[in-house]
Amino acid sequence: YKGEHGRVAHECIIDLRPLEHETGVTAEDVAKRLMDFGFHAPTLSFPVPGTLMIEPTESESLAELERFCQAMIQIHAEILAVRDGRSDPQNNPLKHAPHTAAVIAGAWGRPYSREQAAFPAPWVRERKFWPYVSRIDNVYGDR
Repeated sequence: YKGEHGRVAHECIIDLRPLEHETGVTAEDVAKRLMDFGFHAPTLSFPVPGTLMIEPTESESLAELERFCQAMIQIHAEILAVRDGRSDPQNNPLKHAPHTAAVIAGAWGRPYSREQAAFPAPWVRERKFWPYVSRIDNVYGDR
């Protein structure tokens, strides 16, 4: 969206429906994976189903915006790995995100490393946020 003076809106909508059709990776998968990078999940499926609405410029520094862009680039690479057959469509970091502290204990039966799960970027290790729970049925949990 551009206004009459050429300025753009402070939010953007990323339409992941074509990638979901191609790879099975959903907008929810991407939102949950962002938690592994230490970001709060963006608005999901509003105002358009199957999309993420990202509002990064309301209060974030340039350094934080750069980290967010790096996270999205890496998540895109993970989606491409699914598309290209280098990553299992159902057993990958996106489908199991977010990864809780339990990732560091006990047996590990996933085809990707604990490092990739818990510390997907070098800067995550410096200030890791551990989600309390992994996947839940969001609709059921809202009742």
